[in-house]
Amino acid sequence: MTAVENAGHRLGLAIKLEAEPSRHRVAAVRRELRKTGAFSLGQGIWAVPDVPVLGDGDTRALAPTVKAGGQAMTLTPSGRGPRDAARLREPCGAARSADGAKFPADCGRFEEEPAEEIRIAKFTLAELEEEEQSPERLRGRHRDLTARDVSGTPEAARAGERLGQRTAACEDYAERVFAALHEIPADQR
Repeated sequence: MTAVENAGHRLGLAIKLEAEPSRHRVAAVRRELRKTGAFSLGQGIWAVPDVPVLGDGDTRALAPTVKAGGQAMTLTPSGRGPRDAARLREPCGAARSADGAKFPADCGRFEEEPAEEIRIAKFTLAELEEEEQSPERLRGRHRDLTARDVSGTPEAARAGERLGQRTAACEDYAERVFAALHEIPADQR
């Protein structure tokens, strides 16, 4: 497999943890691996995107393994040809598509909140500050999704569009709040 065929997926991790008590250790290791955009190729074998934006994510992912007394090995997969490259890209694309597919639903939930405030005409600075936190959280999640999506899935593009829509909804609410706050009462005109 050439570097071009395997671009962004050059790191393999082999992890072994002791059997007992493993539930918490396994969960910690899996959590860290998922943060780096890793996906499981089988029991104890993971593929990790090897892209600069993720920095030393593999090192951070291996820390819980070492802390738990387990063993870890970082590998550079080479495969035997294009077929192996395709086999590596398929689960990666599926994992990133699954991540990206959840994002629009989260945006939708956050859009319901300002829509309700508009419906009941609740235009306060306190409510605006609360509503403005949602896009910030979504932007952080979107950055993480984009960093891990080395395959360029269609879901990642849709996630970016939904983030834009959610941000626009928040800006619309902000404009309504400021308009309400600066409105001159009829008796003072």
